[in-house]
Amino acid sequence: MASSAALDHGLSAFAEHRWTDAFNALTEADGEGELGGANLERLSTAALLLGREDLGVDYATRAHEAFLDAGDAAGAARSAAWIGMYLLGQGDLARSGGWLARANRIAESGHGAESVAGLLRIPAGLGALYAGDAETAARAFDEAFAIGDRLRDRDAMALAHLGLGQARIMLGQTDDGLSLLDEVMVAITAGEVSPITSGIVYCSVIGSCHLAFDVRRALEWTIALDRWCGARPDMVMFSGQCQAHRAELYRLHGAWADALESARVAADRVRHGDWTGAWGAWYQQAEVHRLRGEIDAAEKAYLRAAESGYPPQPGLALLRLAQGNARLARSMIRQAAEEADPATRRQWLPAAAEIELAAGDVEAARRAADEMTEGMPRDAKPLLRAVTALCDGAVRLAEGNPRGALSSLRTAWACWQELEAPYEAARCRVLTARAWRALGDEASTSMELDAARAAFLELGAAPDVAAVDALSRRGPSAAVGPLTPREVEIVRLVAAGKSNRAVAGELYLSEKTVERHLSNIFSKLGITSRTAATAYAYEHALV
Repeated sequence: MASSAALDHGLSAFAEHRWTDAFNALTEADGEGELGGANLERLSTAALLLGREDLGVDYATRAHEAFLDAGDAAGAARSAAWIGMYLLGQGDLARSGGWLARANRIAESGHGAESVAGLLRIPAGLGALYAGDAETAARAFDEAFAIGDRLRDRDAMALAHLGLGQARIMLGQTDDGLSLLDEVMVAITAGEVSPITSGIVYCSVIGSCHLAFDVRRALEWTIALDRWCGARPDMVMFSGQCQAHRAELYRLHGAWADALESARVAADRVRHGDWTGAWGAWYQQAEVHRLRGEIDAAEKAYLRAAESGYPPQPGLALLRLAQGNARLARSMIRQAAEEADPATRRQWLPAAAEIELAAGDVEAARRAADEMTEGMPRDAKPLLRAVTALCDGAVRLAEGNPRGALSSLRTAWACWQELEAPYEAARCRVLTARAWRALGDEASTSMELDAARAAFLELGAAPDVAAVDALSRRGPSAAVGPLTPREVEIVRLVAAGKSNRAVAGELYLSEKTVERHLSNIFSKLGITSRTAATAYAYEHALV
């Protein structure tokens, strides 16, 4: 038998989620005497959570064999099912199929293994879900939940509700799907399920919230996942995916440097064993590089994302568009959209419309915009309303309907402002400027372009700054003296007699941000008053 001191220490550390201590102590106990199936399962879990994948699968295999030797059919079927599902998640279909077949054979033999029946329905649901057959997946997950509920298998119940929620979102039953995801999260936060199931649910729920355009739910559960990972600092598995989710939210909210840093941390966690975060780690880096105009860096990051087995779309198609290859961009996005499930396809439609417009196919862009609009619920989430209205506004403008475009773009801009998404809000302003120009209103055109340019400058969106300059029919203006372009804008408005509140309103900043900028301006210019700032503005022809 294993050393009781080492085993007791390992079990205590495992219960307290101290994975490194648990792994070391249980490994010591295993070296001093053969561990039983249940404790080998714990050792496997600790190894997997620490990113030691090969050891984790080896210990799970030993646990399976120990259960068989002990005549514990339920334990043997359960461990075989988990190995099969783990390998399925990695895309190792041959080995996964073998283990799942073994688990089913043991379960069907009786001897108490029927208790694993609910868990064994999960892979069938996942297979249908990955194949885009949401109806078949929903039926499989329904069966899994019913069996798990009857047998009180909380892991099976949690995974079944997760899969059912995802299937309903794919079927367009977004609110029902999100309600199921909220329900399963209650079980997770209450600590009712195993650690690996908890991590799977956390990360999958956040991804599903993004698919459903529910950015506020995604933020709420990302914060919860961050806390969960933070309470387990030595955990590798799921920590990379957590950082990738953070990067996506940072990018949306205009904190691009923070997004890049989180994505790089995610990539580091992937290198240490969290393969679940591979796609997001590289895709989010690529997106920031693309928006900044760092083409080579974006190209490399998109290709690294593709190595995970998931397509780096729609970002890679948009990169091809930025490189001037509209034909290739259109071919890529069309193929990707045709192969995607309905929820993912809807995510890609705005990019598809943008690319079709750039390629000169207004009719195809209109079809994409209409597909976005069709079936959109009246109480759609702000993000869905924002992308749909922006897409419709861009197409209306291309169709020669600037007045109609303005209506859609106002809706889009208001939603992006509500979501605190400065880059997308600035893109709305550029399209709005083009609509005003088509209507002959150059004053409104200039106002919108100036506001958009200031936002793009602050974000570091160099390609968009250049595009605005081209629309403004001027070259980029140099900063005056020591002042940044944003500080020049503020000095101009102060010289025009505007209060901090008025400046904040016109530039869509907070009053505190304006105060900070003014403090920097005074320090740079060696002045102490708004009057002196006004004099500086006139002396340097800023007004």
